[in-house]
Amino acid sequence: MFKKNDLDFEISFYENLIKEKPDFVEALIPLGNAYTKKGDYKKGLEIDKRLIELRPDDPIVFYNLACTYSLLNMRDSSFKSLEKAISLGYDDFEYMNQDQDLNNIKTDKRFNELISKHSKTPQINKE
Repeated sequence: MFKKNDLDFEISFYENLIKEKPDFVEALIPLGNAYTKKGDYKKGLEIDKRLIELRPDDPIVFYNLACTYSLLNMRDSSFKSLEKAISLGYDDFEYMNQDQDLNNIKTDKRFNELISKHSKTPQINKE
């Protein structure tokens, strides 16, 4: 686990990199992840939205956006982003079932429907 000081250093490092090069995807991705680890989901959302503009066909970027929306309890936006990630090729349904960032949407019947529709992975919740 990261200590607070480690995360602060990491965030500062990547923020400085993107000041010089705002579209530096290889810095934006870990910066968004660091914001999420720190619990600063709103800043993470800003980064995710920026990444969507830079990589509109990247399923991982949309998956991360879905996770951030879930962490912010923005269920409809999370499902929309998750659907987009899947339509772009995201198919790690086993990981999706275990990903704690999606806990806020896993109790929604749409989650099981989404998993059932696209995967042979067993459903989490039986409602």
